[in-house]
Amino acid sequence: MKTLKEMDYSVLQQCMHCGMCLPTCPTYTETQEERNSPRGRISLMRAIADGELDVTKAFGEEMYYCLGCLACTSACPAGVNYAELFETARADVEKAGVLASPKRDAIRWFALRLIFTRPRLLRFVGRLLWLWQVSGLQRFSRRTGLVKLLPGNLRRLEPQAPVIQAKFSHQLIAPVERPKIEIGAANPRRVAVLTGCVQDLIFADINRATVDVLLANGCEVHTPPVQPCCGSLHAHNGDTASAEELARRQLDLFDPFAFDAIISNAGGCGSHLRHYDHLLAGDANYSARAAEWSRKLKDISEYLVEIGFRKPAAPEGEANVRNTNNGVAVTYHESCHLCHGQKVSKQPREVLKAIPGMALTECAEATWCCGSAGIYNITQPDTAGWLQQRKLGHLRATGAAVIATANPGCHLQIANGLAGGTGAVGATPTEVVHPVVLLARAYRAEQKG
Repeated sequence: MKTLKEMDYSVLQQCMHCGMCLPTCPTYTETQEERNSPRGRISLMRAIADGELDVTKAFGEEMYYCLGCLACTSACPAGVNYAELFETARADVEKAGVLASPKRDAIRWFALRLIFTRPRLLRFVGRLLWLWQVSGLQRFSRRTGLVKLLPGNLRRLEPQAPVIQAKFSHQLIAPVERPKIEIGAANPRRVAVLTGCVQDLIFADINRATVDVLLANGCEVHTPPVQPCCGSLHAHNGDTASAEELARRQLDLFDPFAFDAIISNAGGCGSHLRHYDHLLAGDANYSARAAEWSRKLKDISEYLVEIGFRKPAAPEGEANVRNTNNGVAVTYHESCHLCHGQKVSKQPREVLKAIPGMALTECAEATWCCGSAGIYNITQPDTAGWLQQRKLGHLRATGAAVIATANPGCHLQIANGLAGGTGAVGATPTEVVHPVVLLARAYRAEQKG
């Protein structure tokens, strides 16, 4: 990726400074400081491109104070490509080394360059965490107060540690699965499913549900058992070289020309995956495949609506319960990168409305960030916590028993907030779940009936 000084200057010039983005920006809403707004940050970026400002520590801190939620792109009348600006600015910060320290460098090397570039190693670490949890050692350390011996940051993060599943995606999904009944054509649609990193360890059941739903809609599903990270975490944190290398690994594993669609079920990953064409535009060996990949990449809800997915039948005796006020109340929180980055918003709602016994109740500020934003809740806990409580208040106000969301980070952020028992008063939802899981359950209920 080019630096701010090297990139197409017209991208920097797109911003008209109209201020339409200001009310949508969480950090500006929190501080009311111009520098904490998209407009203010673009002004800083342009000053660097013009040679009027150096990449400084203050600039670096401002770029990492931004959530990267892309709400500003949905509000912008000029179509500013803030995602490209944001990632380029962070890459400049890392190249300049203005935020470097031994501790930060070690953490970035361990996470970005080691763990999240080696899927088998990541699974090994996940298995160790699973053993820690199921053996009772985690519970023992909490009860005895041993966790208090951890450094401050780890002590704060420990209660938020996700529950690792007993089986990962490759243990639940065969490399190739075919529908029992072919629907609508002599040859089934051929699709590939991406299992992700965090999703693979913590939400492998969502990956299984994704495959089940695709099978129920006549698709032949290919799911390689060992898949590399998509590179989203790296691109969003200024490590462009690793992001490009991981994109190449994906393209080596999946031939995009061999599939009707490539399916993502994680909003944050999908937003990055859609832009492999831009990321590898200058790579003569991969640019054509990357362009085809970006054309074929679909969010699961988006693809289901595109192919006209089959609406599950209501259980016998419940023919009139599809999405009525008599059903279980469900509300939908939109992943920032699904709605703002991928422009997929109505499709998950269409999936939810198709499920018998579910009554969709809209949530205020559904498109506002919950504070997860990749690793933002780790690096900026105060702002992330404020956004989490704001989100929980709106979710509880719906009175819904079920919260649907389509991104692992959002899922964890909301679930941890509910488990913490803080936030505005109101109904306490009993479950946080991906829309595709609810659809898979509905299909299974048909079979039982």
